[in-house]
Amino acid sequence: MLFNTIDFVIFFITILVILSIFKQRRFQHIFLVVASYFFFYFTSNYLIVLLIFSTLLDFYIGKSIWKTKSIRTKKLLLISSLAGNLGLLGFFKYSDFAILQFNFLGNLIDLNHNIPFLDLALPIGISFYTFQTISYTVDIYRGKLKPSQSFKEFALFVSFFPQLVAGPIVRAKDFLPQLREKLENSESPGKLKQIILNGKNLRLGITIMSLGFFKKVFFADNIAPLVNEIFADPLAMESYTIILGAIAFGIQIYCDFSGYSDIAIGAALILGFKLPINFNKPYFASSPSDFWHKWHISLSSWLRDYLYIPLGGNKKSKSRTYLNLVIVMFLGGLWHGASWNFVIWGLLHGSYLAICKILTQRFPLLSNSKFFKTRLGLFLSVLITQYFVFLAWIPFRVHDFENSLIVMQKYVLLDFVWETTPKIISENTFAFGLIPLFFILHYISYKKQNMTERISKMKTVYWIILLFLLMSLIFFFFSGNAEDFIYFKF
Repeated sequence: MLFNTIDFVIFFITILVILSIFKQRRFQHIFLVVASYFFFYFTSNYLIVLLIFSTLLDFYIGKSIWKTKSIRTKKLLLISSLAGNLGLLGFFKYSDFAILQFNFLGNLIDLNHNIPFLDLALPIGISFYTFQTISYTVDIYRGKLKPSQSFKEFALFVSFFPQLVAGPIVRAKDFLPQLREKLENSESPGKLKQIILNGKNLRLGITIMSLGFFKKVFFADNIAPLVNEIFADPLAMESYTIILGAIAFGIQIYCDFSGYSDIAIGAALILGFKLPINFNKPYFASSPSDFWHKWHISLSSWLRDYLYIPLGGNKKSKSRTYLNLVIVMFLGGLWHGASWNFVIWGLLHGSYLAICKILTQRFPLLSNSKFFKTRLGLFLSVLITQYFVFLAWIPFRVHDFENSLIVMQKYVLLDFVWETTPKIISENTFAFGLIPLFFILHYISYKKQNMTERISKMKTVYWIILLFLLMSLIFFFFSGNAEDFIYFKF
């Protein structure tokens, strides 16, 4: 069920109506679990059994890890959880990729038999809910979290429909306590909170959702035709067209993914739940590490806490630190998809982080220079960082390994030809015009922090007018088809 469809609007309004009528907390939580399962079943059909399997597996393993005193048993239980979750993820997401590599190697050594592909359907959202349940059992193993004693609560944490399919990746330590919040100022102090529509949350949630829809439908979906035309045959394009395509795709994927995150965060807030921020003006990042503090924050923090730090982080030798950064981003790239182009994307970002770390350690005076705190220095830092960020979007978009390398070469080594670019621009005037408009709005939101809250606190009449204008732009420029969100593929 896509957020940008009338089906979801009806589904969400129905949920709000039922929760407003039936205010018994236990019923509300059970109803949200059922609604979330329906939401997932509507999208994935029988593959819902994988979601249920992960939920059952980690609920009971989490309780067992907490109860046992034996370190060895704890480790075996944790390994069982990891094997179960990563086994499912690996089987459904990476089986055909592994078979492809095996067949390739077999052909090199003249084996005359290829293993047939399984052609498995990719379960939507499996990469996200798998990471959520893994973080739950790992946190219990580390002694940082007590296991949930209520299967209903844990099932809601894993399946909560706003963020189930494409995040943000939520931690149990942040979500479960929200199910147990108690009333403070009431005639029954200590009573657990019901889900009650709150005027402040409703207004802020609607604002966040509206901006999310605006990013997705107005920007991402209308820039997509320009991106598709350029990358349909990228080898036939000149350098300037490739650069235009990289920038356009960078905007498309940001508006598409952050738009989804905004809708999820806004919908959850209306229901009384706070989800973590997932994006924070990433195209104004001034270094590779700054970019990953602003882009897909829930994933980058997950990789840091559950992969980078266990590998040793920066606590070991400098060379080991650099290697850890590359390994983490390599796996982060592979998390996005079973293809070498995602591996290249991950390795590029890993290399960026490692090189940046080397430069700051080797040249501390340069990194601490007052120049980079000036407007000009900050501008150059952002420009250089984004040059490499948009370079890395090329292998993310061009799935063919050899073609992506050639296209990246065109991006870096300009051919100084000016033939295809004018034609592409003239055929996609509106999409091209959205690029500077995006950066203007992105800059305004960068300079004016907490823009969403500012909008939600406007006088009611101005707030309604602004939302009406946003919705009018969305409907007026709607392509006619509800386009999938890009991260549904991951």
